[in-house]
Amino acid sequence: MTQIDTDSAFAAFDRRDRTLDGQFVGAVKTTRIYCKPSCPARRPLRENVEFFATPTEARAAGYRACLRCKPDEVGRDREAVAKALKLIEVAEDGLSLEELADAVGYAPHHFHRLFKRDTGVTAAAYARGLRANRAATALNGKGSITDAIYDAGYSGPSRFYAETKRRLGMTPSAWKNGGAGVTIRWTVADTALGRMLLAATDKGICRLSFDEDETELQRRFPAARIEAGGATLAKLVKGAVAAVNKPAQMPNLPLDIQGTAFQQAVWRELTRIPPGETRTYTQLAMAAGNPGAVRAAGTACGQNRVAVLIPCHRALRTDGSLGGYAYGLERKVKLLEMEEAR
Repeated sequence: MTQIDTDSAFAAFDRRDRTLDGQFVGAVKTTRIYCKPSCPARRPLRENVEFFATPTEARAAGYRACLRCKPDEVGRDREAVAKALKLIEVAEDGLSLEELADAVGYAPHHFHRLFKRDTGVTAAAYARGLRANRAATALNGKGSITDAIYDAGYSGPSRFYAETKRRLGMTPSAWKNGGAGVTIRWTVADTALGRMLLAATDKGICRLSFDEDETELQRRFPAARIEAGGATLAKLVKGAVAAVNKPAQMPNLPLDIQGTAFQQAVWRELTRIPPGETRTYTQLAMAAGNPGAVRAAGTACGQNRVAVLIPCHRALRTDGSLGGYAYGLERKVKLLEMEEAR
């Protein structure tokens, strides 16, 4: 049986969190009925609810499905999405929405909604992200750029260039060659947390960190043109300093970052955490659509390249302890204190 964080589950149940439908069911001891988290029925007392990872487990414990929210249908929806993910991952050629929906037995418009609800992105966006991540990995190898493009699942170089120019902020040859031909501008600024490094491509901020200088950028992109930003970064610096000094009032700044589909889902959930609140890795994994990937959720937080802007300081270990922070626990504590005092 899958271990469930009951406090997190009840909080989601109490707020009728639709994003967690299919992740678990809440069973009411007094009525012997189990429901999905978003069920519109009146909420029972906390002591009258227990939680199960699947409807099957709830039925085995003597509960029956709610006729109002129909939690069993959500389980079937999750299985369909999981099957579609596997089909996308193994497909040599791109699959259309109609082909995916037909393979899992759903109408296209209905499956489009289900897929986006469960993964946070459309099936087409998921496939694009998968291809781009594979391409980025392949481009770091020793093979040719053309081979890497086809091996990643693109129909041709033109398709790859069209998609990855938006995602990577640089051409594939530049990516393969350590940023060759790309300009990354950087600067440092004083903040309430100490000296902050900010670096950006023409697309957006690619790094926000503390206790670092341009040496880190040179390590990551040894062939890039790395230069002092000066006035060209003035607006970004102003917004980033404001974000650090007043993290409860987060400005909308352009970012140039990338990660796996799951990492992106975790980062998205981090930005949804209200200032002054925190979430455990377990809660983040559940919200990102993979409750079993608790450790991967922690890793995604550690892979965040833009501190504060993606607020990984709001993430805690599953036991509620602070856990780690790339720039020191003192900074993490101070960020949380500043948000609570807003």
